[in-house]
Amino acid sequence: MVDYVIVGGGSAGCVIAARLSEDPSVSVLLIEAGGTDRHPLYHWPAGFAKMTKGIGSWGWSTVPQKHMKGRVLRYTQAKVIGGGSTINAQLYTRGNRLDYDEWAQAGNRGWSYEEVLPYFKRAEDNQRFADDFHGYGGPLGVSMPVAPLPICDAYMRAAQEIGIPYNHDFNGARQAGVGFYQLSQKNARRSSASVAYLAPARGRKNLTVVTGARVLRIVVEGGRAVGVDYVEGDERTPRRARAEREVVVSSGAIGSPKLLLQSGIGPADHLRAVGVKVAHDLAGVGGNLQDHLDLFVIAECTGPHTYDPYSAWYRSAAAGLQYLLFRQGPVASSLFETGGFWYADPEARSPDIQFHLGLGSGIEAGVARLKNAGVTLNSAFLRPRSRGTVRLASADPAAAPLIDPNYWEDPYDRRMSIEGLKLAREIMRQKALKPYVMAERLPGPDYLTDDELFEYGCRHAKTDHHPAGTCKMGIDDRAVVDPQLKVRGLEGLRVADSSIMPTVNSSNTNAPSIMIGEKAADLILGRAPLPRVPIAPIEEMRPKAA
Repeated sequence: MVDYVIVGGGSAGCVIAARLSEDPSVSVLLIEAGGTDRHPLYHWPAGFAKMTKGIGSWGWSTVPQKHMKGRVLRYTQAKVIGGGSTINAQLYTRGNRLDYDEWAQAGNRGWSYEEVLPYFKRAEDNQRFADDFHGYGGPLGVSMPVAPLPICDAYMRAAQEIGIPYNHDFNGARQAGVGFYQLSQKNARRSSASVAYLAPARGRKNLTVVTGARVLRIVVEGGRAVGVDYVEGDERTPRRARAEREVVVSSGAIGSPKLLLQSGIGPADHLRAVGVKVAHDLAGVGGNLQDHLDLFVIAECTGPHTYDPYSAWYRSAAAGLQYLLFRQGPVASSLFETGGFWYADPEARSPDIQFHLGLGSGIEAGVARLKNAGVTLNSAFLRPRSRGTVRLASADPAAAPLIDPNYWEDPYDRRMSIEGLKLAREIMRQKALKPYVMAERLPGPDYLTDDELFEYGCRHAKTDHHPAGTCKMGIDDRAVVDPQLKVRGLEGLRVADSSIMPTVNSSNTNAPSIMIGEKAADLILGRAPLPRVPIAPIEEMRPKAA
């Protein structure tokens, strides 16, 4: 028996395991379904190009999307220690302060921006910034790009030509604008939660980490979670790990509701329909799924202005050697280091579109690759109104879940996605990019009207890998956890990862997931919250009136 069993060694789970085990009187067991992160591609920044193509992934897909003409989308979810932080593009963005203020206004006390900012800062070891918004000396490396290309500067000039201002820090006083992303890297290596938090804690006698182990169910006795049943590798006979104090589920926005459901915790009607015995009827489990859908522009370049030419084996080998010797060159790039935040809806309360400039074509699975060098500009609508679900296909814990983001169920989401795509196309057509961009290849000249761009989206849109909300935190009847992250109606059970977000943050989700892990550790240990950081509101930059 241990004090705490943590299910899921992802971004939040690694943080929680490291923080709890700082107390030598506490024993912690961390169980991760995925494998180790020993392969170098998990540590080289450009290794991201392999990640959505199957390495370290469950290989899941969505159900057919009924508002996208039945399209089935690949849905990459991490299956490796460190979770999403081990396979993502390493963008360190937090979202907008209003995201968190709205959480608090909905009844989630302790989760306003000024109250979560100290946890963002505690996590950080920022290369450049030390101010009200940033800290250094924490576990997580946060750095500026080391290998930007000239086309990145041209992109930023092009965006300014259409009225989007430059912003040196998307996580600072203002979010709006274009610029370089800060990256979860240190010394030109990926700074995953596994590397930053778990690796330094591995030598502690009170911390046990088990990888390659699938948790079958949470064991509930007398209204209390007392442990979990799991199997390692190809084992058929389950083992039981008992928790003296708590079970903490940190398996992500898909994995956490899946585990609760297969444990009999969730909507009773659904559980009975798939043959799972109901342990605790909790209607909100697996509902409220939100995700950022991405529409992109791919242009052919006038020359070798991106990293596409390095797909040739001899150039790839040379780039690998350059990285090993000098920590520079294409391998030191996350491939998405430049971007920004702006408005699809001029009346939006804060930026509602995010751009990622991809230094190549075909970087992610399912995205077209050009014969010659290309460049990609992604655009994602950040605050979808559509809500989806995670459900079980059967009572078999090994069965893939039914993932339904329900993209574009709300027509507003579809309109804003198309407006964001139009902005991306406009940026790519500006004078500053003319020396680098020959012509747009996707969507291309055949897609002009909104109806045509809808058709394009149905064929080519992809997830930005930001699922959230499926174990929603709140005080209403659809909430799964309370503001202390305790599962409603059960003792000894918490959820702590992106699934607890009432609404998805307006950016990438990894930095907020790490923040959630930091705050969860204090909640679990009963510590007083970190002192809030008073920040005077500053008006966001907005589009100029026509």
